[in-house]
Amino acid sequence: MEEKKLFLLDAFALIYRAYFALNNNTHFNPVNSKGVNTAAILGFTNTLVELLNKEKPSHIAVVFDSPSVTLRQVEFSAYKANREEMPEDIRSAIPFIKEIIQAFKIPILLSEGYEADDIIGTLAKKAEQKGYTTYMMTPDKDFGQLVSDKIFIYKPAKAGSGPEIMGVKEVCDKYGIQNPEQLIDILGMWGDKVDNIPGIPGVGEKTAAKLIQEYGSMENMYEHLDDLKGKLKENVTVNKEQAFMSKSLARIVTDVPIEFEDDKLIMEEMDREKLHQLFSELEFRTLSKRILEKEISSSNNQKGQTSLFPEDSGESNQKNELNDKQPFIKEYESAETLKHEYTGLQGENGMMKLMEVLTKANEICFDTETTGLDPLTAELIGMSFSITKGKAYYIEVPGNQDKVSEFILPLKRIFSDETKTIIAQNLKFDLKVLHKYGITIEAKTFDTMIAHYLLHPDDRHNMDYLAEDFLNYRTISIESLIGKKGKNQGNMRDVPFDKITEYAAEDADVTLQLKQVFEQKLKNEGLNELFYDIEMPLVEVLAQMEEEGIKLDVETLRVFSKDLGTDLDRIENEIYTMAGTKFNMDSPKQLGQILFDVLKITDKIPKTKTGQYSTNEDVLVKLKNEHNIIDKVLSYRTLKKLKSTYADALPEEVNPITGKIHTTFSQTIAATGRLSSIGPNLQNIPIKTERGREIRKAFVPRDKDYSLLAADYSQIELRIIAALSDDRSMIEAFRNNEDIHTATAAKIFNVSVEKVDREMRTKAKSVNFGIIYGQSSFGLSQNINVSRTEAKEIIDAYFSQYPNIKKYMEQNIDKARKNGFVETIMHRKRYLKDINSSNAIVRGAAERNAINAPIQGSAADIIKIAMINIHKALKKGNFKSRMLLQVHDELVFDAHNAELNELKPMIRYNMENAVSLNVPLTVEMNNAENWLDAH
Repeated sequence: MEEKKLFLLDAFALIYRAYFALNNNTHFNPVNSKGVNTAAILGFTNTLVELLNKEKPSHIAVVFDSPSVTLRQVEFSAYKANREEMPEDIRSAIPFIKEIIQAFKIPILLSEGYEADDIIGTLAKKAEQKGYTTYMMTPDKDFGQLVSDKIFIYKPAKAGSGPEIMGVKEVCDKYGIQNPEQLIDILGMWGDKVDNIPGIPGVGEKTAAKLIQEYGSMENMYEHLDDLKGKLKENVTVNKEQAFMSKSLARIVTDVPIEFEDDKLIMEEMDREKLHQLFSELEFRTLSKRILEKEISSSNNQKGQTSLFPEDSGESNQKNELNDKQPFIKEYESAETLKHEYTGLQGENGMMKLMEVLTKANEICFDTETTGLDPLTAELIGMSFSITKGKAYYIEVPGNQDKVSEFILPLKRIFSDETKTIIAQNLKFDLKVLHKYGITIEAKTFDTMIAHYLLHPDDRHNMDYLAEDFLNYRTISIESLIGKKGKNQGNMRDVPFDKITEYAAEDADVTLQLKQVFEQKLKNEGLNELFYDIEMPLVEVLAQMEEEGIKLDVETLRVFSKDLGTDLDRIENEIYTMAGTKFNMDSPKQLGQILFDVLKITDKIPKTKTGQYSTNEDVLVKLKNEHNIIDKVLSYRTLKKLKSTYADALPEEVNPITGKIHTTFSQTIAATGRLSSIGPNLQNIPIKTERGREIRKAFVPRDKDYSLLAADYSQIELRIIAALSDDRSMIEAFRNNEDIHTATAAKIFNVSVEKVDREMRTKAKSVNFGIIYGQSSFGLSQNINVSRTEAKEIIDAYFSQYPNIKKYMEQNIDKARKNGFVETIMHRKRYLKDINSSNAIVRGAAERNAINAPIQGSAADIIKIAMINIHKALKKGNFKSRMLLQVHDELVFDAHNAELNELKPMIRYNMENAVSLNVPLTVEMNNAENWLDAH
C-alpha cells in the first residue's frame, strides 16, 4: 500500500525566505531582461521542484494567509503591527507564483480570518486521524508545537545542506522539554519581534526554555514565583497578563472551519505546457528544459546544491554566470565524493586484525553502534575505530549478547592503556554501553561534543552539524539506513553489513578529524585546563551516577496520588456546591461563566483581549476575598498539577529492571556551565510547598543499610561575588561566619547587628540575591513591597557599603563590551553577542549576563571539581556509598550507614576545598531515610 504522505507548504514563509536568499546574493542578478525581479519566484519554484523530486508526496497543498483581518489581530490589535510593508518585488511575484503552483496542479488553500499556520495545523491534525504522515514545510519554529508521531516539520534546505526534519524528539531535545505543546509556553514568554508578540521583557529563548524545563508550564511557573529571583522575578510578575496573552497568540489554532478533503489534495501530473509558457516568460530557460524533458533536477543535490541555490539561478540575460573562483554555494564533500578506506571486520580473525592496528596507535577514535538510544537497554551491534584520517574499521559483534563480553575482551587492553588517548563524540553514551560488557576506560579521553561546547556554548553540538561546519563534509544520514523517526523506523541490527560498515566507520573517521580541529582551538582559547581537568574527568563521574540511578518508593507516590485524587474530588464537589451546578473545572471558559455570570462575584469583570473571561491565577488571587470559591479553585489547580506532573508521572520513569529512576545529566545544554537533568528532570523536584515536598519523600535509599545524604553549598553565589569583587566588607562577614543577610541589613540600615529585625533582614536578603541578577530599584520595590524611592535608597546604601561589588559589575560589563565574552574562575567563556546592541532591552539582558554568568558559571565549575574529587575518593577508598544526583548546588548520595563517619568529612572536605578563594566555602549536610528529611 502506498504511503499516505501529505506535504503542507507555508507559502509566505517560503516566498520571503526565497526572496531574501537570492535577492541578497552577490553572485545572482535577480532582474531579468524585462526588468522583473525573479528572486522570489525562482527560489520558491526550485524549492517546490526539489521537494516533488526528492520526497514524492502522495498529497500536497500550498497554504496562504487570509488577506483579511485575522483572529489574532482581533485579539491583539498590535499583532504584526511592526512588520514592514511587503516588498513590491514580492507583491508583484505572487501572481506568478500562484500560476506556477496551479500549473503543477497543486491546490492553493486559505480560509477567511485565519493564518496559514492555523490552516496547516488544523489539516495536519485531521490528516493524522486518517493515517497520514504530514510534513509541514516551513522555516517557522512555531510549528514545533504541532509535531507528533505522524506530524513533522520539514525545514527547507539551506545553502550547502539538506532539509531538516523535526519530530517530537528533535523539538523536545532542542528546548529540553517533555512534550511539544510546551513550546507554546516557551513562545509565550519569549515573544516574537517579527509578529510583535510581546512575551515577557528580558526573557529570551534560553530563559524561557529553562523555565519550562523547570516548571513544565507557564501556569505552574506562576504558582512558584517565590523560586525566581531578581530581575527575572520582577519581569515575570509584572508582565503576567501579557505573558498569557502572548501564549494565546503563539498557540496555533487546530479547529479552523476547513474540511480535510484528501481526494482534492492528491498529487497530480503537472501541466508541462503551461509551465513551459511561464518559465519562458520569466526566462527560466534551464528549468523549462528540465520540465519538458522530465528531468526535475535530481542532479541538483549531487554536490550539496539546494532548492534555493540552483544552477538555474544564473539564467537571465544579465551577466551573472558563475565561475570557479566565485562559487555560488558552498559544496560539501561526502562519502561518495571523498576518497576513503573503510574496512568491515567480522569474527575472531577480524578482531585479531583490528588489535594489530590499535595496539600500535597512540590516538584512537571509536564509536558504538547499538539497537537503541538508551544505553541501559540498548544492545551492542558493533564498534568502529579510526586512527588515520580517511581510514577506519568496523567490527561486528555476535548477535548473541551473552557472547559479546568475551568477544570484545581483547579491546579491554586498549581502553585501559593510560598511554593512549581515546576519542569519541558524546563519550558518556559509549562509556555506559561498554560498562555493560565489562569494559572501562582508563586511557586519556577526548570528547569532541564537549570540546565544541566549550568553544561555542550557544551552538549545536551534534556530529553531523560539526562535520559540515568544520570539515565541509556531509555525513551519511541515519534515515538512509533505517528510515525516518516514527513507529515504522527500522533497527540498526537489520542494516546490511556493507552499509553499516560505511556508516559506522565514517562516524569514527569524522570524529577523529574533528578532534584534530578542536584540540588546537582549545589551546588557543585557553580552555585546556577546563577541558582536560574538569569536563573530561566529569564524563566518567556522570556515567556512573546515571547508571546507579536513585530509588523511588513508587507505593508512596501511588498513595500520595490517591490522596491528591481524593482531595481533588472533595474540592471539586465543594466548588460544584458553591456554583450550584457541575461544569468542566479545567475549562477557563466555563469557569469564567460560573464566576462572573452565575455567581457575579465582581462588577469589574476581567476579560482577555478576545473578550473571554480571564481566570488566570493573577486574576483569581486578586478576587480571593470576593468569594470562597476562589480559594477552592486555586487549591484545585495546584493539587492537580502536582498530581499529574510528579505523583503520576514519576513512577512511569522507573526502570523495570533496576527499580530506579535513571536521569541523564547533560554537560552541553546550559551555556553557563551548569549541568542539566533530563529524562526525567530531577533538578526540579518541588521543595517550596508542604504538599510539594511530599514528592521528595518518595526518593529513598536502596535498602535499610543505606540512607540518603544531601550536601549543599551555603550561599555559594554570594561567596563567589564577594571573592570575584574582592569586597573586603562582604569577605569579612563570611570569614567571621556571620549571617550575611543580617550583616548586610546592619550595614545598609546603619544599625547594630543586634538591632536588625526580621523586616530589615528580608529586605537585605532580597538585595543580596537580586544584585547578582542586576535587579533594579523597581524590581526590589515589587519584591519587598516598598516604594521605588525607598528601594533606590536601599540599593544605594548597599553599594556604598559594598563598593567593590558595584565596581566589579561595571568592570565586567566593560570587559564584555571589549572582548565579547566574560569568564568564570576556571576561564569558562560566556559569549555575549548582544553586549553592544543598539537595542536597550537586548543590551540590558546581555549586561545582566555579564554580571551573572561568571558567578553562576564559577559555581558550576566548583561543584564539578568537587564531584570529580569525591568520585576519586569513593573509588580509592572502596566505598559502598555512591553519588546519585547533582541538583544545582547540592549533591545527593546513597550513603552506607556504616561509612557515614568517614564519608561525611570526606565529602565536606572535597566540597569546601574544591577551589581556593579568599572567602570560605561552607557545606550544610544531613542524612535521612528520604530526600526530604535529608534537608
